[in-house]
Order: sequence, then C-alpha cells, then structure tokens
Amino acid sequence: MKLTYDVNARLGKDLSVKQNLIFALQQMIAIMAATLLVPILITSYGLEADPAAALFGAGVGTIVYILCTQRKSPVFLGSSFTFLGAYATTVGMNYGYWGIILGVLFAGLVYVLIALIIKLVGSKWVNKLMPAVIIGPIVALIGLSLSGTATGWLMGNGAAEVEYGTTYNWISIICGLFTFFAIVFISVKGSKNLKLIPFVIGVGAGYALALVFTLIGKIAGSQYLQVLSFDSFKEAFSPFGVTSIVDYPKFFFLKAIQEKGFAKIDGAMIGNLLLIYVPIAVVELAQHISDHKNLGNIIGKDLITDPGLDKTLLGDGLGSIAGSFFGGCANTTYGESIGCVAITGNASIVTIFFAALGCIILSFFTPFVAIINSIPKCVMGGACIALYGFIAVSGLQMLKNVDLGDNKNLFVVSAILVTGIGGMYFGFGFSPVQEGAPLLNITSLAVALIVGILTNLLTHSGKDKVKDDDVMSKATDTMKDAFKEGE
Repeated sequence: MKLTYDVNARLGKDLSVKQNLIFALQQMIAIMAATLLVPILITSYGLEADPAAALFGAGVGTIVYILCTQRKSPVFLGSSFTFLGAYATTVGMNYGYWGIILGVLFAGLVYVLIALIIKLVGSKWVNKLMPAVIIGPIVALIGLSLSGTATGWLMGNGAAEVEYGTTYNWISIICGLFTFFAIVFISVKGSKNLKLIPFVIGVGAGYALALVFTLIGKIAGSQYLQVLSFDSFKEAFSPFGVTSIVDYPKFFFLKAIQEKGFAKIDGAMIGNLLLIYVPIAVVELAQHISDHKNLGNIIGKDLITDPGLDKTLLGDGLGSIAGSFFGGCANTTYGESIGCVAITGNASIVTIFFAALGCIILSFFTPFVAIINSIPKCVMGGACIALYGFIAVSGLQMLKNVDLGDNKNLFVVSAILVTGIGGMYFGFGFSPVQEGAPLLNITSLAVALIVGILTNLLTHSGKDKVKDDDVMSKATDTMKDAFKEGE
C-alpha cells in the first residue's frame, strides 16, 4: 500500500519536528487508554500499580524494541492484557510485586530463547506453517476479539457490565459515535495534512462534546449526562503542590523493594511462576507473528525476514521485561498502533520513537496524566471502532486471492473463525483466586491458531492458488484506497 511517510522518513528532511510531535501525540492517544487500564486492573487485584509508571515502562519497552529491530518495525509496545489472569493468580498465591516481575521475566526469556533458536534455524518455517489462509483470519480475529471492548465502552462508558436501564447510556453512545464519525470525516474529506492526524481531531472533538454534556449535567443535577469524570484532576490538584505539576512515577521495582510480608522466593515459587507465565509466552507467539505479518503487509515489507522474527521476538521479550520492571505490566505490540499506521499512512519509525520518548517524559507531568486519564471511555470506544475495525478488515483482505471455493481452504478459515469468535479456550488446573477458573488458560486466539494449523496440515492446503507473498502484499491496498477516497 502507498505510504505518506515510510519507515525511513527522516526528521528535518521528510518530517518537521512540529509535524512529528503531532503524529507522535496521535500514536500516544491511540495506545494510551489500554496501556493505562492494565495497571488499574492490577491495582484492583490488591497490588498498587501506577498508570504513570506503566506509561514509562511502555515507552522504555518500545525504545528497546526499536533498537532490537534495527529501526525497521514501526509499532508501539503497550501494556498486555493477556497476562491479567497470571497477575491475579500471582497475587492470590501471595507472591506480590516480585512474583509479577519474576513471572514476566520468565515469559520474556522464553521469547529471547525462541529468538535464539530462530536465529540458528531460520524463519522460513513460519510462512510454510502459517500461510495467508491461516494468518488472514487470525489477524481478523485480533480485531474482532477487541470489538466487544470498543462497543462496551461506547454503550456503558467503561462500566464493568453494560445493562439496559442501569449502565447503558445514550449520551455515552452519542459521544462515542461522534468521535468515530469525526475520525471518518477527517480521514476521507479532510486536507492532506488533516488526514494524517484524524485521531487527534476525532478524540479532541469527542472529548469536547463529552465535556459539554457533563457541564450541562452538573448544572441540571443529572448524573446521566455526566460521562466525563474530573476525579483524575481532583487527585492531581487537591491539595495543590509541587507534585501537582511534576512527580516521579511510582515504579513497580521500588514497590517490590519496599514490599514486606510476601512469600519468600524459593524453588516452589519459581516453579509455580514458570508454570503460570511460560505457557502464556508460548501461545503469545501466535499473536506476535500475526501482528508482524499484518504490519509488514501494511508497510510493504516482510518483517519476518527483515529485520527477522528473531529480532522482533527479542525486542518484544526485552520490552516486556522492561515494562514489568518499571510499571508492573508486560508489554506487547499494539493493534491500535498498527491501525494508526495503516489509516494515516505514516509508518515513520521516528514517530514511534517520539511517541515512546513522549510517554517517558510525560509520565513525570501530573497534568498530562490527569488529562489522559480523564478521556471518557466512550470517546476512546469510538476511536477504537476505526482502529479495531481496520485490523479485522486488513485480515480479511489477506484472503482476497485465496480460493475459498476450495474446501481445503474453506475448512481452515471456517475452523479458525468459529473457534475464535466462539471463544473456545483450553483450560488446565484450577485457579486459587477465582473459583471455577483455570490455573492456565490458553486463549481463544491461540486455540484458533492451533486448530487452524492442524486443519491446514490435515487438508494439505499449505499452498494456495496464488503465492502467499502476493496475497500478503496486496492485502490492504483496496481497502486503504477506498478509505481514502470514500468509496
């Protein structure tokens, strides 16, 4: 697909500093809500995880990833949701802060080990094991699996459960859809420069509308209209002091050093943490490959071969370790970031670096963190309709030249979509924290990939009627052109 700015776009030559700061802000807005939500969820389990520290860890992890991938893979690493069950189990087993840090360390080292193996044996097996007929629906599933989050945020403004008559909110829906339509309008009808920052404008417009409704609600005494919370500002500025302007993030490793009364690090603890975290890292390999296949397709380069799967895995693994050490959250490549690259056509690695550096710097500025935390979930839900939808459609586009009239291919795609959308998972053992929950949960995405690979091997449909590389290279061109021209 045609990019406005490619991976190697240079600062000062292709991009001005002012332009790049705006583009970086857009990337930050795209990944911010999810990145900050994970530490909030960890806090609900019983440990204090600072969102600002998670933001700092995501920035550091992304820079580590950029260096490991030789500045060739333009994607941001944010807090991973996949490990939430592991975090809850770790807290329930009284392993505390060190338990999470060590657990993510083990998971990261699995990536490093796999990277070393791939360095020795090569990565050609990836294309043979996972052709377009498999990767296409898997990428689509990544977007579709996130769709519930987007619509849930739209309808209930971030409520744990959306119930009609209670948490279901039409004001939330209006603000979310207004955000989405603003993004679409700017992307399709805006000027050349505005088309590069549709999320900045869309989220800003949605925030402004939510603020208007909230102020009216406060004047009228209607809680229903108040979809924007000022709690983050109250926490930051009441009482007002130096920390209301500048404050250091409450790093996770400092919490671990100060921690008292948790289980001692011994053989049993190490063994349990390995059992909990290592399998997650193994099954996450599927999403890692899918994300990089999708991103490579968007930027017109095969990232599996250049810089190489070994380097992307190394960057992802070390980035996760850094993220957990500073913020308590393992990091992963973000679909929101990939969607942002695809829709705007800006794949500049300089933009990703500025976004990472911005997250690190701004994690020390209390007002910025307060503003980001105040963005209503319904507004972010509207933005995510575009982001997650683009991921899903780009996956389906990979099937454009795959003959689905051939049962060999049809069975593979059918198996992946049904098991993935249906939410089939593999559970093992019993969680000590949540009754009836498995100790180890292999996610539906990983199960869909496993079933798809087995089906593909059974039907011997590893080769499509067109080359997989051709399918991958053409995957999002038609959709991108249509998105730009409004067709």
